[in-house]
Amino acid sequence: MSRRSTNLAIAVVAGAQLMITLDLTIVNVALPSIHSALHFSPSSLAWVVNAYTLVFGGLLLLGGRSGDLFGRRKMFTIGTLLFAGASLFGGLATTSTWLLTGRALQGIGAAIASPTALALISTNFVEPKERGRAFAIYSAVSVAGVALGLLLGGVLTEYVSWRWVFFVNAPIAVLLAFAAPKVLQESEKVRTRIDLGGALIGTAGLAGLVYGIINASSHTWTTPSTLIPGIIGLSLLVIFVGFERRVTAPIINFAILKSRDRAGAIGMILFVMAGMYSIFFFLTQYMQEVMGYSPTKTGLAFLPMTLGIVVFAQIAARSLHRVGPKVFMMLGGLAITIAMFLLSFIGPHSSYLQLLIPLLIMSAGSGLSFVSIFPTATHGVKPQEAGMASALVNVGQQVGGTIGLSILVTLAVSVTHRKLGSLQGALAHHQLTPLAANAIAEVHGWAMSFRLASVFGLIAFAIATVVVTRFKSPVDNTASGEAMVF
Repeated sequence: MSRRSTNLAIAVVAGAQLMITLDLTIVNVALPSIHSALHFSPSSLAWVVNAYTLVFGGLLLLGGRSGDLFGRRKMFTIGTLLFAGASLFGGLATTSTWLLTGRALQGIGAAIASPTALALISTNFVEPKERGRAFAIYSAVSVAGVALGLLLGGVLTEYVSWRWVFFVNAPIAVLLAFAAPKVLQESEKVRTRIDLGGALIGTAGLAGLVYGIINASSHTWTTPSTLIPGIIGLSLLVIFVGFERRVTAPIINFAILKSRDRAGAIGMILFVMAGMYSIFFFLTQYMQEVMGYSPTKTGLAFLPMTLGIVVFAQIAARSLHRVGPKVFMMLGGLAITIAMFLLSFIGPHSSYLQLLIPLLIMSAGSGLSFVSIFPTATHGVKPQEAGMASALVNVGQQVGGTIGLSILVTLAVSVTHRKLGSLQGALAHHQLTPLAANAIAEVHGWAMSFRLASVFGLIAFAIATVVVTRFKSPVDNTASGEAMVF
């Protein structure tokens, strides 16, 4: 492959990852505008994020398997075109149900395109130097996508319309789908079964559990609309585990989790993302609704955090072979705990500096964690299991973030309602305006959610300390490149 062809191939694969990573954050800044335009309730607003991440995470392993069976380039093209169509569909939404359907369809497209894009690097780049370069660029755009998503989401929402946070994906996806057959080589098809039953059972179980948790915020934990979906969801997840143990070609081989290090790494990413999603979800609303920031200013306010992630990820990547991942996982978990705890002290009149300090601490924790978790999860696996191990980390990110955010939103709404009740006397005596009372109550709910998120961080720290062993292993360039993908 010529240098020009190599560059074009890398550009297509990296472009797909940029688009998918960008979509994890671009919507967050537009949430207040979407909330008003489509009349979402405070609890159902979380589904704008969760509908995408839940389907994405639930079908990620199935999407990767489809590439093995039907050809990675073919499925990559199908995934990007589906993502383009779903983005247009969501951008045209006039009701909340319409938008959530579009977000779920985006999740299906991303679940096909993302794992096949990563797998295409192995197919198209044989030379170690080229492959390392491809992984490095792939990782860089993954990090850049977080910053670009927040900033681009702010600019589009403020100067055009919130609908363009969806429309912007379509031309990118169509261009990638058109270029893929011209610059990427097709992979050899593998004769294997697709565990469609397992994927559907697992995704339905997660959906039921998340729905039950979110429903509790507007009802109670004992109402049928909360209990029934929650019980069905938990039952389906139990069935899913049993099903995967008996099926010939399981979508998740649970034997891969027998390693303490691997299980610890995947368990840690679950709790890291369970807390991290709350920062983007709650603080974008806080900055715009309480601090009065414009969408663009909100995107810029998160920029130091993103740059910090890049810096600390590079520091960890360069020292990983000498220090070992356990130390960085512990430091990362501790930093995330401290950052979340500091955010739990926000109030209606907090300054940006009071947000910036925990955001920078959070960037340190995230950068150190991401780079150390991936090689720990893939250390010592058989070559044929490396893809499953890395996919499990990606699934852990999506599932952990989805369930964690659902729990935190439920807590925030519940605490907000209680706080509003306690302010009725002040409202009756005209000591507070309804607007001020709502702001006080809402910020109090977000603060308590950050307090719980700090517990998630503490659990991640405990997993890194107790579960992960003290091994030191050399990390090659390829692993280091993959380690930064999140």
